[in-house]
Amino acid sequence: MQHRDADTSASPNQWSLPGGRLEPGETPEQAARRELLEETGLTVHKLEPLWSGPRPHEAGFPYTVTVHVFRGMTSARQDDVILGEGRAMVFVPRSEVLARDLAVTTAVVLPLHLGDAQGSTAH
Repeated sequence: MQHRDADTSASPNQWSLPGGRLEPGETPEQAARRELLEETGLTVHKLEPLWSGPRPHEAGFPYTVTVHVFRGMTSARQDDVILGEGRAMVFVPRSEVLARDLAVTTAVVLPLHLGDAQGSTAH
């Protein structure tokens, strides 16, 4: 997970998943792979779609965007992670992940990933 910078326009000082914008000509999966590499230094063999939908409203973030979230497996360890953006980029134990101050989209998709859609507003 990424601990976001204090001066970012979206979810400052909160915890989120690595991600970013599509570049011209990119598919959502290509963008996910590129952003993962840029922000963590990691690659994954297989990605599968987890969720796609409108980004939940957040005060101070005036844009309407469609979010595409993917998940994949890695054998990487914390020492393999390169901080490419944000205050920190860390693996968080499953039992601790929902206790973090989560960014709005992350708060929607993590319960889906963890297999518990309780409290989620999207399916």
